[in-house]
Amino acid sequence: MDPPSILFVCLGNICRSPLVEAVARQRSAQAGLALTLASCGTGHWHAGKGADPRMLRAAADAGYDLSPHRARQVRAADFQDFDWVLAMDQDNLETLQGLRRDGSEPALFLPWAGVAGPAEFPDPYYGDTDGFRRAVALAEQGVDGLIARLRRR
Repeated sequence: MDPPSILFVCLGNICRSPLVEAVARQRSAQAGLALTLASCGTGHWHAGKGADPRMLRAAADAGYDLSPHRARQVRAADFQDFDWVLAMDQDNLETLQGLRRDGSEPALFLPWAGVAGPAEFPDPYYGDTDGFRRAVALAEQGVDGLIARLRRR
């Protein structure tokens, strides 16, 4: 049986989704789970670029390396290639639902993993350094919840 495949999706693929991908990659390996992981954006503006420098720093401070990341835009084939397509917020979820033809049903990535928190994964792009640090904590909580869910399968 193939390992579950998960695609994390945000707007530009330079902040939230590459962070969650990196956290999921590291934590699933530590948990002994084999997963196929990737990230992308619904927008095309940053395709081919690396992660936002502020996210690079916040992630590195927490032990996650985003330096290899290169942004890409979602493709129609992603809905067939991935078991789960997880959007960071409602706007991106609606965009994904409009693009979907067959395959995975997009869903929201719930970053709070069952504890009190925001209803969506806030975009730190227009905020300050603290927003990027909070994004790391949300990614860790969400990934921990995702791993727990995968273990129950």
